[in-house]
Amino acid sequence: MEMNCPVPFTDSDRILLGHGSGGRLTHRLIEHIFYPAFRNPLLEQGHDGSVFAVEKGLLAISTDSFVVDPVFFPGGNIGDLAVNGTVNDLACCGARPLYLTAGFIIEEGLPLSDLQKIVNSMKEAADNAGVYIVTGDTKVVERGKCDKIFINTSGIGIVAENINISPKNAREGDVIICSGPIGIHGITVLSTRESLGFETSLTSDTAALNGMITKLYTTVNEIHVLRDPTRGGLSSALNEIAQAAKVDIELNEASILIPDTVRAASEILGLDPLYIANEGVVIVILPEKYADKALEIMHRFDEGKDAAVIGRISSTGNGLVKMKTAYGGHRVISMLNSDQLPRIC
Repeated sequence: MEMNCPVPFTDSDRILLGHGSGGRLTHRLIEHIFYPAFRNPLLEQGHDGSVFAVEKGLLAISTDSFVVDPVFFPGGNIGDLAVNGTVNDLACCGARPLYLTAGFIIEEGLPLSDLQKIVNSMKEAADNAGVYIVTGDTKVVERGKCDKIFINTSGIGIVAENINISPKNAREGDVIICSGPIGIHGITVLSTRESLGFETSLTSDTAALNGMITKLYTTVNEIHVLRDPTRGGLSSALNEIAQAAKVDIELNEASILIPDTVRAASEILGLDPLYIANEGVVIVILPEKYADKALEIMHRFDEGKDAAVIGRISSTGNGLVKMKTAYGGHRVISMLNSDQLPRIC
């Protein structure tokens, strides 16, 4: 007679369904992987959530889910990507990021060593950004029901009373600054997908930008808009701003920094770099009289050393974005119609 024990082995080096049961294996996973990495006074409260005092100012909250394929790529992985992405979303609201939550959906069979690397990278990214991961959740699904691991991060930050940053604030005469070269993250991730059959020397630009952004809005008197051009790239982000503020935008093609590797890979794949995701780039829109000061500040940071003015708000209008080409003509830059780069973040 053949008998099978319904109790999962506890010495496995891979994720078992039992790790999501809420029982002994779940607690072992938390105690051995999550708590050692994320330990802080708020997490140690031991609640299903976290209780903390609210500072004076406005609250900002953001949430994002990360399903990047593959989960490891040159320059990062899904873990630091999740932390940096939510930190940057809060910073672009004019907030000082404080606390994050982390929710994990893990596929049965994921090596525990991979989970440990991902969690460690989240800890390092959170430390670099000066934020705490204060609560979370873990679920495990059967093989084939999830692609290794998905992560949701939500974040809370404080917006000082004198800060007013919004896509609706873009005004005629404002200039547009881009903090660095575009398209790097998207092409890096694509280059690791074996089915596409090409390689690059690029590494993802994923980074927390809150240090540089905070220095900007606490030093420059007037910043109207901050936006990180992630999915949909530079084009979609600027179209969203133009439509929200009901203004027209004119970009200068010669001023937009596109690495040769990104340009070459885009041509091979039939992509436009303007629509490719970035994870360490911020768009800053502010009055022209403050542009030099903003650039001076950004150039002090590694993330902003290549910052440049790439365009301006040309007029109040109907939300049109156009590009002045190298040949002196203009072309309309529309919003991305569909997902040309699936599973990029």
